[in-house]
Amino acid sequence: MYILALLRVAIAGFDWDDSNWPKCAKHGVSKAEIEQVLMHGPAVFPDRGQETEERFNAIGRNAEGRYLFIVFAFRAKDEDALIRPISARYMHQKEVSHYEQRKDS
Repeated sequence: MYILALLRVAIAGFDWDDSNWPKCAKHGVSKAEIEQVLMHGPAVFPDRGQETEERFNAIGRNAEGRYLFIVFAFRAKDEDALIRPISARYMHQKEVSHYEQRKDS
């Protein structure tokens, strides 16, 4: 079980299927990278672009130190809370610079 500390949500695992996985894979990001980033204390922000479902944006680094931007939601399955990645991609250098400036200030 993983804990997304900022949101104080105990996570039982991840919700992957044929709908969300291709959206992440098309950007060259692996399931292992996405799960690793989400399990290791990413910066998490509310997603402002979605009105039908509560979504979040996460920014974190993979094992090689490369920044990822991940959009995700929480899903309940039986009594478990799961993270459902919706989209993931590597961040561009301009985005990384902007993020690093803001987090250091």
